[in-house]
Amino acid sequence: MKNFIFSAFALTAATFTFVPTANAAETVNNIQSTRLEFLENQTKAVEDIQATRLDFLENQTKTVEDIQATRLDFLENQTKAVEDIQATRLDFLENQTKAVEDIQATRLDFLENQTKAVTDIQQTRLDFLENQTKAVSDIQASRLEFLNNQNKAVENIQETRLEALNTSTKSAAN
Repeated sequence: MKNFIFSAFALTAATFTFVPTANAAETVNNIQSTRLEFLENQTKAVEDIQATRLDFLENQTKTVEDIQATRLDFLENQTKAVEDIQATRLDFLENQTKAVEDIQATRLDFLENQTKAVTDIQQTRLDFLENQTKAVSDIQASRLEFLNNQNKAVENIQETRLEALNTSTKSAAN
């Protein structure tokens, strides 16, 4: 029995010795569990914050992309409007150039017709002057021929008179 009491006493002493250690181990486990829960809650909160931040950044990115797309559409519309205005201006200038070319062609035709008319008038005048010159030449030739014929007739008359005088002088001298 002595052994039994001694064993009981040793067991009781060991129990009292180990119970606080077991309680301490259990308390340590509870503290570690609490810490793990706290860390898990913090990790979850950080993940939630990061997810919220990512959503915010994605929304901002989408908003920026939408703004850029709107700006690009606006710039494309402005570029198209400018190109349309330039095309309209070019058409207007081409039409003006064509009108000026048509006016110039009409003026050149008019001037060519005037030049042709002047040339025709000058040719007609030259023909008229040549005909007048020819007529004057013909008249002068006729006058000269008439005068030559008159001179010849006068010469013939003088010759006839001289012959008649010569004949009368020869007859009187004989």
